[in-house]
Formats: sequence, C-alpha cells, structure tokens
Amino acid sequence: MSVHPLTSSHAIDPVALAKTHLAAAHRLAVLHELEEGIDNHFTVTMPGRDDRYLILPFGLHWSEARASDMIVFDESGATLEGEGAVELSAQCIHAPIHRICGVRVVLHTHQPWALVLNMLQDNRLLPANQTAAFFHGHIAYDDNYAGTADSLEEGERLAGLLGDKHIVFMKNHGVIVAGDNIGQAYKRLYKLERVCRTQVLALSTGRPIEVLSDGIVAQVQAPAASDRHTRAERERLFFEAMMRVLDRESPGYAD
Repeated sequence: MSVHPLTSSHAIDPVALAKTHLAAAHRLAVLHELEEGIDNHFTVTMPGRDDRYLILPFGLHWSEARASDMIVFDESGATLEGEGAVELSAQCIHAPIHRICGVRVVLHTHQPWALVLNMLQDNRLLPANQTAAFFHGHIAYDDNYAGTADSLEEGERLAGLLGDKHIVFMKNHGVIVAGDNIGQAYKRLYKLERVCRTQVLALSTGRPIEVLSDGIVAQVQAPAASDRHTRAERERLFFEAMMRVLDRESPGYAD
C-alpha cells in the first residue's frame, strides 16, 4: 500500500505538514465523537521552534478545521501568525505542558466514555483487555478538580503530574494525551476512548472484572522480536488509514 502523500515530510514542508495533520486530527475527532463543537483543544509544537505552538483558533467548529486556519501562539497567549485567538484554557494548559514535558503534541478533550470513567470515585483504567494493557503504567491521575484553567500555574501543575507518562486522567473533567507526533497522539486518544467504553460497559454488568496479571501486561507491552512492524510504523499506518477515511468523508482539511 502506498504512503499517504500527507504523511511524508518529503512531500510537504514541516510546518505545512503539521498544520495539515492537526486539521485532520480535529476532523477525525468529530467523526469519532470525541469533540465538543468549538471547545477543547489540540496543539502541536511548531516545527523548528520550541516556544511556539499551532492551534485551531477559538470559534471554529472542529468539523471545518483546515490547515490554513491554524494559528501560531506563544505562552503569553499572543497570536504570532494567522487570524484568530487562542482560547484562555488552551493557553494555560497546553503551553506549560509543551515547555516542561517537552512533548510535541498535546490533546485535551472531554470525550464521553473517558469522562464517564472520570466521573466515578474509582476512575482507574484497569488492564483488563489487550488494548487496555498498553496503557498500564502510562497514565497519571489528577484526583482533585479545581475548576477551569485560567492561569499558567494550572498548566505547570498538570505538567508535573504528566511527567514522562502519556496521559492524564482529570477527575470530573476529561483527559490529556501527549505524543511525539500527531499520528501517535491521536491513536492514543482514539484507543483510550474505546478502552474506557469497554470498562464502563463491563462495570455496568455488575459482575467482577478479570484483570490481567503483571506478567501478561509486560508481555503485551514488549515489542515482539518477530513483529514485521515497529510501533512507529503502526502509528503511521493508523493515521494514514484515518486520513483516507477523511478523504472520503470530510475532504478539505488540507486546504
């Protein structure tokens, strides 16, 4: 199968590529029912810079996101390139996480099944199936909702929780997912919603949940020596497939 033309850094300059992938992630979140209209936020560190970030300007619906819509902002909240403004909580949550944790992509949503789990007193994600096992040990938990984020100190606090993990479960709020690139981060976000859904459905039966042993979890997480595809290749192939879906269902994201 050929490489999707919008996943190759040789086909397009890095900033334009990042904008295109970011627009695709917003459109995919609509298809997968992970979004809340114009709210929540996805950010990417601007290629070639460590102190500037790409974001969809506040007020656009995620279903209409285009590469050309993306603006560049800094930690002060100033729009440096493009038209529109960054929403306050996006500035306060995302910029410090990028700066402190060094992650290139930060995705924050109130996606329903993850939020349902985070509304429970015991919101821990259990390694009770193969997909959930991949997340075990990579989730930080913020157990005290303190209201909407309106200061950089809140983002710094969340960055301290995230550390070198991939995900923050925000009690009574939502989730933060981080990654090295958009394909990796979006796959984590998508898979996370599915395992949260399966856990909530399992809990709804009222019957005990069978949790995998530590040994099996370790085996699942360890790359198999005979595997034909590296984890990075799997993430690339996943995002390529998802963009082919967009090409059919929601074209125009690359404009």
